[in-house]
Amino acid sequence: MASEDSESESRARTAAQFATTHWSVVLAAGQHDSAQGSAALEQLCATYWYPLYAYVRRRGYNPDDAQDLTQGFFACLLRRNPFPHLRSAGAKFRSFLLTALNHYLISEWHKDHARKRGGDCVRVPLDSTESETRYALEVGETLTPDAAYERRWAEAVLAQALNRLREEQIAQGNRDLFEALAPCLTGAEDALPYAELAARLDRTAGAIRSAAHRLRRRYGELLRLEVAHTVASPAEVDEELRHLLSVLSGGP
Repeated sequence: MASEDSESESRARTAAQFATTHWSVVLAAGQHDSAQGSAALEQLCATYWYPLYAYVRRRGYNPDDAQDLTQGFFACLLRRNPFPHLRSAGAKFRSFLLTALNHYLISEWHKDHARKRGGDCVRVPLDSTESETRYALEVGETLTPDAAYERRWAEAVLAQALNRLREEQIAQGNRDLFEALAPCLTGAEDALPYAELAARLDRTAGAIRSAAHRLRRRYGELLRLEVAHTVASPAEVDEELRHLLSVLSGGP
């Protein structure tokens, strides 16, 4: 019963969060007209910086320049709105960021980005070691910069949802169960080694099957919530989710 109550509370929080998504907060606030809008934009940038870094690297910049450009772009974006013509009530955050970044790369700002990053502007923390470690794993890919950006973005959305699920399960005392089932959450459910996992966790196969079903359902809820944070309204969630899954499956 306690587990069911906890899951009900989690679903209730998810439903409440759908009412005002991060990107819709930014758009409604005119991006920088309120502290709430600025905080929402900062959170989104901190979550989705890597797809932009990977894009800049694929444009031919070396690691140091790519990190400076990515950090400089975020610093300008978070300090003030340098792209007023990009304000669009229907813009997805994914599209907005890439368009804004391309404007930044071709503008005069990249010539003095080091100066513009100074002062009291907000900085999105970038881990140079992590960024290049991740990028090194992608060197063999033949994706264009735009296609690589789309794929990294989709991966970031799924990873963020999975991290939220992990935090929830750890808070509920289910760390071992989550760690055992996490690698299987995105695969075919009938391929799960229920008997093997049951023996390892000292549970019945039926209990493992039920737990896997609950985790998959909750993961789906959190994934939809994460997608909702990057679109202007909940009505756009399904379309964006289909797009991300298509990108990950190698679709157009």
